[in-house]
Amino acid sequence: MKLAFNTWVYSGFPVWVPSYPLEEAIKRLARIGYDGIEIGAAAPHAFPDYLNAARRREIRQVLDGEGIAVSSMLPAPGGGAGYNVASPDAAERAAAIDMYKKVTDLCAEWGAPTLLYVAGWQVFGTARPQALEWTTAALGEVADHAAKAGVTVAVEPTSADSNLIDSCDDVIALMDAVDRPNVGAMFDTYHSLYRNEVPTDYVYRLGKRLRHIHLADVNREAPGSGVVDYVSLIQALRDIGYDGYLAMEIGFNRRNVEPDDMARRAHAYLKSIL
Repeated sequence: MKLAFNTWVYSGFPVWVPSYPLEEAIKRLARIGYDGIEIGAAAPHAFPDYLNAARRREIRQVLDGEGIAVSSMLPAPGGGAGYNVASPDAAERAAAIDMYKKVTDLCAEWGAPTLLYVAGWQVFGTARPQALEWTTAALGEVADHAAKAGVTVAVEPTSADSNLIDSCDDVIALMDAVDRPNVGAMFDTYHSLYRNEVPTDYVYRLGKRLRHIHLADVNREAPGSGVVDYVSLIQALRDIGYDGYLAMEIGFNRRNVEPDDMARRAHAYLKSIL
């Protein structure tokens, strides 16, 4: 298993500060010792529409020069553009699918094997079956585009932030409905805590369909500082033969954080139990 760190806490999403250029985040995380970096597709880091060919090459050169891989990428749902794949607004759904495709192309260009998929949220007045139909269709279209680029799409239940794909059962049902070989699952220990689910249950139930994982403790604190039993979680991952990334998605939900400190503490703790 390899360790990665999500860039939100170094970025301007969803809290505006602290905020660092992507090159700076890459260098700091490489210096701490991370194997990979999970890049959020939002300004000031990697919003696709702001990246011309030269800029994309510059970022790839920094990654290669620092010896750190891109573990995964994810769009930034919400905000002004929405990007809700289950929106009742057809224009928003189309824009969200287009954004996922653009981020998939960035994954291919920067060598990231995994695109993370947030299945959207049910808007008042939309029936749940309709919202599920929209997100299923969107995921199928995104997955087909990703397959051509050799990218896996990992669906994340986001119960603390959304109301559509909330649980392990929900993510399994969506994967089954889409039925694409390059569609797998991921989960975030923070979201499992929100539903009072046991993280190891996700691991054993998903098995080989588990393609990625986010680690975060209560209030998006660094692993080892809250209530999640990470020792048991690591053992469960070993039991199923998981050899992917463990990505820290921490600290980005508030301003009063010191990103390097969180990244360093998380890295030290995970290294101590791996």
